[in-house]
Amino acid sequence: MLVETRRLQLLLDLSRLGSMRAVADEMGITTSTVSQQIAALAKETGAVLLEPDGRRVRLTPAGRRLAEHAVVILAAVDAARLDLDPAADPTGTLRVAGFATAVRRALLPIVETLAGSTPNVRLLIHEHEPAEAFELLATDDIDLALTYDFNLAPAHFVDTVEWRPLWSTPWSLGVPATAVVPADGSPEVVGTFRDVDWIVNSRNTADEEVIRTIAAMAGFEPRISHRVDSLELVQDLVVAGFGVGLLPADQPVRPGVALLALSGPDVRLRAYAVTRRGRATWSPLALVLDLLAGR
Repeated sequence: MLVETRRLQLLLDLSRLGSMRAVADEMGITTSTVSQQIAALAKETGAVLLEPDGRRVRLTPAGRRLAEHAVVILAAVDAARLDLDPAADPTGTLRVAGFATAVRRALLPIVETLAGSTPNVRLLIHEHEPAEAFELLATDDIDLALTYDFNLAPAHFVDTVEWRPLWSTPWSLGVPATAVVPADGSPEVVGTFRDVDWIVNSRNTADEEVIRTIAAMAGFEPRISHRVDSLELVQDLVVAGFGVGLLPADQPVRPGVALLALSGPDVRLRAYAVTRRGRATWSPLALVLDLLAGR
């Protein structure tokens, strides 16, 4: 079976963008050309790749499988092209999903670098918690996931992905500035707040696992009462007397919040760059991964 890679690229773009018109607009060609090339691809593969979806079309199961193969095939072709022409510039649209801190800390600073050195690499950024990002990665809706775990609540990476560590930061217990804490160390500090409410993330269970682990070491079960999706809101709730919660130790806090160091065990957030297995050689993705590693 002989297949033209440019047709595979159009099929992949169609799976990503959802319509032939969107593909045509992005590629600077006509919708008719997109349709003809997909039809030719279907003939080359001997498979039905599209099916009607109202007034539009969508990929059949065979079309979706071929689009998944297309990512690996095009990445391999691109890697071979770069081997033969090291001076060639990476080109393509890179879809990234990451938690807010990773986007601010690691991704946004390299946008200016990309704009100056490789303007043909375009980033599409989505803010998601790790579980959401992993799901998008599994369905091939993104190319790169920026995720995190805690040393006391480690992530379990499946065999279909590749991951690399980015950075690690300590986390502390955020409490009202007026709190009196006589002891030091994680179990002792946490045990001081056995009778108060606890605040955890509403879209991820990792910090709750950490809190439950340290609370168990201190001999009690924490009363998880509030679930919010913003570290700023965690601080607001702490100041308002609604409870205590974990906060990054390397970030400033608002007046009225104190950070209590945790040790024995310490608590650390660990950030990762995660890709589908075999995709990291695609030149735009490889470039961004290298830039992230240098942060």
